[in-house]
Amino acid sequence: MINRITKLRWRRRYRRSRQSVEDISQQAERHLERHFFRRLSRLWQVRRFITAWVLLLVLLIGGVLLQVSRLSPYYQKLKAVPGGTYTEGILGSFTNANPLYATGTVDAAVAKLVFSGLFTFNSKNQLVGDLAQKYDLDEHETLYTVHLRHGLTWQDGVPITSADVVYTYQVIQNPDAQSPLQRDWQSVTVKAPDAYTVTFELSNPLSSFIYSLTNGIVPKHLLSGRPIAQLRSVPFNSAHPIGSGPFQWQTIEVVGNTPETREERIGLVPFKQYHGGAPKLSGFIIRSFHDEKRLIDSFDHQELNGVAGLTSVPDALKSDKAIKDYNIPLTSAVFVFFKTSQTILQDTNVRKALVLATKTSDVINSLGYPVIAVREPLLNSQIGFDKTLMQPTQNVAAANKMLDDDGWKRTGNGVRKKNGQLLTFHLYSQNSSEYTAVTQLLQKQWREVGVDVQVFLQPSTDIQSVLQFHNYDALLYGVAIGTDPDVFAYWHSSQADPRAARLNFSEYRSAAADKSLEAGRTRSDATIRAIKYKAFLENWRNDAPALALYQPRFLYLTRGQLFNFNMSSMNSDSDRYANVQNWMIKQAKTDQ
Repeated sequence: MINRITKLRWRRRYRRSRQSVEDISQQAERHLERHFFRRLSRLWQVRRFITAWVLLLVLLIGGVLLQVSRLSPYYQKLKAVPGGTYTEGILGSFTNANPLYATGTVDAAVAKLVFSGLFTFNSKNQLVGDLAQKYDLDEHETLYTVHLRHGLTWQDGVPITSADVVYTYQVIQNPDAQSPLQRDWQSVTVKAPDAYTVTFELSNPLSSFIYSLTNGIVPKHLLSGRPIAQLRSVPFNSAHPIGSGPFQWQTIEVVGNTPETREERIGLVPFKQYHGGAPKLSGFIIRSFHDEKRLIDSFDHQELNGVAGLTSVPDALKSDKAIKDYNIPLTSAVFVFFKTSQTILQDTNVRKALVLATKTSDVINSLGYPVIAVREPLLNSQIGFDKTLMQPTQNVAAANKMLDDDGWKRTGNGVRKKNGQLLTFHLYSQNSSEYTAVTQLLQKQWREVGVDVQVFLQPSTDIQSVLQFHNYDALLYGVAIGTDPDVFAYWHSSQADPRAARLNFSEYRSAAADKSLEAGRTRSDATIRAIKYKAFLENWRNDAPALALYQPRFLYLTRGQLFNFNMSSMNSDSDRYANVQNWMIKQAKTDQ
C-alpha cells in the first residue's frame, strides 16, 4: 500500500511541475510580445529586403522546375500505356452477333471481337492459327487435319474442344439453320478423332479450302439444345453471346425513336483469358449509326475514337489536325462487268473497244486517294499474276479503229450505229460518292469513242436485288477475292447459272477458261498453279468480259493516334481487328 508520506511527496512534485509550466508559458508570452509583435510594425521599413528574398526564392524554385522539365526528355519518354475505353462508330445496324449469321458491317465487327475462328489473318494479312495450332494435309490433298490449342476456354470458363468445332460446321451444313455460309460446305465431311483434333474431308482437292476456316466457332454446350431451325433468332445471338475472342459481351442499349436516330450501343470488356493475350484496352464500345450525318457529327463532337463505314473523309473534318485517316488496301477488285448475254455487249469487239477507250489512270486519279491498279482478274500480289497478260487500256485511237472495223458508224450526234441499232447500254452501280465519280468519268470517256452509256445509281437497299437477278447491261461493282487466287466463283461458266450463287456477273462462258480455273484450284504447288491459270488469263484478256480498274480501300478514321494499328492489307472490313488485343489509346511519360 501507498503510505501517506509517498502521497505527500507526489503531490509536491506535481505542484512544482505545474508551477514550472506556468513560468515557461509566461516567458514565451513575454518573448513573443518582445521579439515578434513589437517588431511587426517595422516590416514596412524592410519591405524591399523581404521582397528581394521572396523573389529570389521564387526564381530558385522556378529555375529548378524549368531544369527538371528540360531534362525530363533525356530520361523520360512519352509511351503508349494500357487502359482507356475505345468507342467506335460504324455506319449500319446491329442484328446478330452469331458468326454463323453475321453478314452486315456491324454484325461482322461484333462477331470478330467476341468470337475466334480456327484460323485468322494477322496485320500482314497472313493466315495464322487462332484456335488452331497447326494443320496437316494428306498426300491426296483432300484431308485436312486441324490440331487445336490446349487449355482454351469459352468466356464462361467451359473448355473448348473439337466437339464445338464439329457442331459449328454441322450447323452451317444443315439447310434448316439457314446460314449464309452453307453453300460452301455442302460436300465437306467434318469429324473429331479426339478432343483436340478435327478432320475435314473434301470430295475433291481445293487449294483455297484452308482459307474458309476463318469463321467464328460457337459453343456447343450453349446452343446444342436449341432446334436448328430456331438458331437464327435465339437470345444468344443478340442478348448475351459467349465466344472465345479478345472481348466479351457486357451490355447492349438501343436509343432513338426513328429509323434515322436509332442507334445500338454495344459494350464489351476484355476477356482476360484470351489466348492471344489480355487486351490492353479496358473496354470497347461499338455504336451503330443508321444515318451518315449523325455518325459524322458524333465523331466531330469527340464522342468517338474511331469511325468505319465512310467512303471518304467528310469536308467538315478535313481541317481537323487531330484526325488520322488510314487507307488500307482490300484484297478485292472493282470491275465493270459487261453482261455478255446482253445484245450489244455480246460483241467481243465492243467490249474490247470499251476497255481500250478507258483511261484507267484518270479513273484512279479521280478518286482523290491512293489505290492499287488492277489490270487482270488476279491481283498483283497473288499466285499466277502475269504482268505480260495485263489488260490493254488507254488507247482511244485503237478503240475507234476497232469499232470502225466492226461496222459501228458514227451518227450526227456522235453516237455509233450498226444495222439500225445504236451503240448504247445501261451501266448500274451503287449510289456512293466513289462510284458516282467513276461512272461519270467512264460515261464521258466512252462517249468520246461514240458509245452512249446511261448510268443508273442504286441505293444500297436496292443494289442487292440488281445483283441477284442480273438486272443490268453493265455493272460497276467491287468483289472480294482474298489472298488465294481462286476466282472460280466470278468467272466459271457454272456460276452464271441461276441455280448457283450467280457471282459470275459478266455471265462469262469459256470452255478454255473453265478448264484452266478448274485445274488451278486443285493444285497446292504455287508454280504449278501459276502455269494452270495462264490459259484463263489469256482467254480473259482476249474475251474482255470485264474492265479491271482498282483495288478498293478501307477507310478508317481515328481521333488521335491508335497505337499498334498497322494493317498492310485486309480481306474484309472486320479484319482491322487482327491485333485488337494490342491496341492502345493512352500515353504517359515513363523512364527510358
